[in-house]
Amino acid sequence: MLLATGALQASAKECAPAMKEGWVRLPPAAMPMMAGFGRIANPCPMPAVIVSASSPAFGEVSIHETRNVDGVNRMRELEQLRIAPDDSATLKPGGLHLMLMQPRAPLKEGSKVVVNFKLQDGREILAELVVRKPAP
Repeated sequence: MLLATGALQASAKECAPAMKEGWVRLPPAAMPMMAGFGRIANPCPMPAVIVSASSPAFGEVSIHETRNVDGVNRMRELEQLRIAPDDSATLKPGGLHLMLMQPRAPLKEGSKVVVNFKLQDGREILAELVVRKPAP
């Protein structure tokens, strides 16, 4: 039984969340900030807690949430994003999203941006987001 428990712990540590369908909204003109979206799935048997994000393409990356409070949309930075076991977090316009500040170079439609998410347990996961115009 001890061997099975050890194997389960090893597979749980190897399990990691992953971002799917990631994309960056291409702004209509050069701007000092952009937004990133996608779905971060956690197929693991333990919660995943993202504590920070970074990208070589931007000077600063953070996770934000937009909420409607008393009829006014308010945005705030999240210190961490917790994703329950076998669940996902959807980053979408008007809700959870990545704030991508200070682009290091102009982005073009179809180009790709790498984002590195740091987990609370010290591990890091990489995501690739495609730059595109928002759907009309």
